[in-house]
Amino acid sequence: MTRTSPPDAEKASRAADTVGLYANGGFWGLVGTQFLGAFNDNLFKQILLLLFVEIPRLGDLQWLATLTFSVPFIVFSGYAGYLSDRYSKRRVIVLSKVAEIAIMAAGGLLFAVLAAWTMNAVLVGLLCFVLFSMGAQSAFFGPGKYGILPELLPEEQLPQANGFILMMTFVAIILGSACAGGMLDWFGDRLWTTGLACVGIAIAGTWTSAQVRPVPAASPSLAFDWSTVAIPHDVRSCLRRDLPLLTALIVSSVFWMAAAVVQMAVNTFGRLQLEVSDSRTSLMVASISFGIAVGSVLGAGLSRGRFNTRVLKAGVWGMFISLALLSVPAANEHRHLLGYAGSVVVLILLGVFTGMFAVPLQVFMQARPPEALKGRMIATQNLLNWIGITGSSLYYFAGSKTISALGWPPSANFAFTALLILGIGLLYHPRPSTHEPAIGSAVEGAS
Repeated sequence: MTRTSPPDAEKASRAADTVGLYANGGFWGLVGTQFLGAFNDNLFKQILLLLFVEIPRLGDLQWLATLTFSVPFIVFSGYAGYLSDRYSKRRVIVLSKVAEIAIMAAGGLLFAVLAAWTMNAVLVGLLCFVLFSMGAQSAFFGPGKYGILPELLPEEQLPQANGFILMMTFVAIILGSACAGGMLDWFGDRLWTTGLACVGIAIAGTWTSAQVRPVPAASPSLAFDWSTVAIPHDVRSCLRRDLPLLTALIVSSVFWMAAAVVQMAVNTFGRLQLEVSDSRTSLMVASISFGIAVGSVLGAGLSRGRFNTRVLKAGVWGMFISLALLSVPAANEHRHLLGYAGSVVVLILLGVFTGMFAVPLQVFMQARPPEALKGRMIATQNLLNWIGITGSSLYYFAGSKTISALGWPPSANFAFTALLILGIGLLYHPRPSTHEPAIGSAVEGAS
């Protein structure tokens, strides 16, 4: 049976095809929604990570915050993908942003309570629930955000649109991470004002989402299948037959596990070893994102749209060396061999090598699967990546307990992370590609 679009949606679609990308109001609505959402997520999450670095009688609970934020992506992403096809993606996007307002309001209320009380187990639990809700909201927002572009724009505008949204997303991540520490330093005793700012950003994001052009549901009669919440049978069959593809999926999951550990390690390193302010610690986190943005562009250019093993290997060994340098303490256990400025430089280089590694790997993941399985294979990769990020919380927890028991400085967390990257460098030996088609959206996939 042929599905027909509502007349208004059809007219809007034809009108969108006749205007340039940057004259398309629906596109700008999506750009604004993505930018504000990414900014809010990184601002709120980084504030909580900094608050959780050292809690009296509870210790470093960053691992718990990372766990509660990442689990919803594993639990809800499959169902969110189903909803984004069953209903209009614009509807899913708008409702997700409305939910963000309520979630940020709850976070602001808890920040107000925190101003009157000291951090305790009850407040930690409530803040983690807000973080879990944030993760769930982002999980439902994601499939609609990435899937609506082909429904909003003609095919020839998609590469330019994806590149612009990626650039703005990196800007949002950098600004959100950098502003978090400053807000803690400036409004530490009035953190509820930051909560109000997060609510305001969520309201602005809801308004921009309403500017996205309405689109019809892609599959309004789609029936729910439980296989959508895990790995589909045909994807599992493909992976059993294709060992290089299965290996790349595992490597991707371990890589994102290491990446998540690094953010927690930087917060502990800045606050407890370098003894710098929250704002300067957040700038260290933001410097990694800046490096990733540069490295992604560099990796895409050097890869030339194909799976370039030389770029990938340069990235993995560059990451290992950067992490090894960051792990070396000075004679005074409360300081570091590189100091603050030197650490920022190495963190930027770490980000550059991260981008150089991620882009070729993503090119392989986009090009290797059969045409009929590409979308579901990327969805499987995203699921395994979030499993890796969830595992990072347990890896960081075990590493931190070991470091504390041995009396080592916090920079030793980078050594534990370097071990993960070393495993990739020693065990992953992919063959260079000579036949895969060029992939135009490699940089987008690496984000």
